Order: sequence, then C-alpha cells, then structure tokens
Amino acid sequence: MKRVRVKICGITRSEDAAAAVAAGADAIGLVFHADSPRAISIDQARRISRELPPFVARVALFLEPAAADVQAVLDQLRPDALQFHGRETVEFCRRFAWPYMKAVPMGEDAVDLGAWADHYDDAQGLLLDANRAGAAGGSGKTFDWDDRIELPGMPTIIAGGLDATNVGEAIARFAPYAVDVSSGVESAPGIKDAERIRSFMTAVDRAQPGGKARRETVARR
Repeated sequence: MKRVRVKICGITRSEDAAAAVAAGADAIGLVFHADSPRAISIDQARRISRELPPFVARVALFLEPAAADVQAVLDQLRPDALQFHGRETVEFCRRFAWPYMKAVPMGEDAVDLGAWADHYDDAQGLLLDANRAGAAGGSGKTFDWDDRIELPGMPTIIAGGLDATNVGEAIARFAPYAVDVSSGVESAPGIKDAERIRSFMTAVDRAQPGGKARRETVARR
C-alpha cells in the first residue's frame, strides 16, 4: 500500500503551520471563505507561507467564491493548489488554469463518485467531506463509511470528522491517496493543538507500512 499523505487544513497561525510541518504533514490548508472561523486574509496567508520550508504544499480553499477573489489569491499568494468546496461548476474550476481539487458533499444521498470523477476529470483529486452541497466543511462529523462506497480511479482524499481515534479506520477502509483533518486537531476553532497534530500523525503512520521508521524519524526532529 502506498504512503497516505496528510493535509492539515484551516491553518490560521504560523506556529500551527510549524507544528504541522514538524509532525510530518505534507500540506496545509488556508481557508478563504469569510464565514468560516478558520478564514484568513491573503496577508496572513503570505506570512504563514514565508515561514514554511520547501516541499510543503499550500492549498487555498474556497466555497463558491467570486472569480476575482480566487484570482487575487493566485496573484498574491500563488498557492500550490486550489480546493473548491461548494457547488462550483467544472467550467468555473477550470477557468483559472491552476491545479485544483473538488470537494464532494458526502452528506447528500446516493453520491455517485464515478460520475463526479468523470465530470471533474481534470481535477488533481476528489476530497470526500461530510457536508451537504453548498455547506462548509470542518464540522467535526464523519460521513457514512458504507462498505458499498468505491473510490474512483483518481487520487481521493478522505475528510470529515477525522481525528487520532478514527483515522486509522478510515485508512484501512478506503486506502485513500490522502487524509485531511481540521477540527480533529484543534483546541478551539481555527487554533491547532500541537499534541493533537502529533497524535494524528502517529495514528496515520501506524495505519500504513513503514510507519514505525517514520515515527522515529519525526521524533528525532
């Protein structure tokens, strides 16, 4: 089984980004949806970005934004990828000519992941979250991990209600490309907890081959 990547989403402070990196996260998520308790400005995102080491991806998250708002983030921040979390059309996602991921609202009934993959076929991947269409993520709730759910033939990220107690089960159930956590590593909305991040990363590592060696490497940092 390939190594499962990890994104820590909803980063609002440089110290939280540093804790995610120190624990071994592959990516951080920066939220540009004003109604979210994890929303930050472009200036805040730039300050956080300047303190990141190489090879840590920055993902800019939007929920049904104006095109001008997305373009402003691209022009001023140049994130590694965009994440569209609402009811954005494929034409909207493509218009920026930038790598993007599309969130799938698994809180809806009878979600056809194959149809989503076919429709957003140029996305870098699909992110499965527990929200209903048009609603924000970060609710701390999981979606129904029904045994009948089959992941599509493209990179798929599992999100929604993950924490150190259940991420191993999610990895065993889905064998996803990556997992995405936000509220599950927080002490308060938008405030990450370094110990919870470490515990989450340890649980991810235990669920995949090579985990013990990687944990020892992280512990020595």
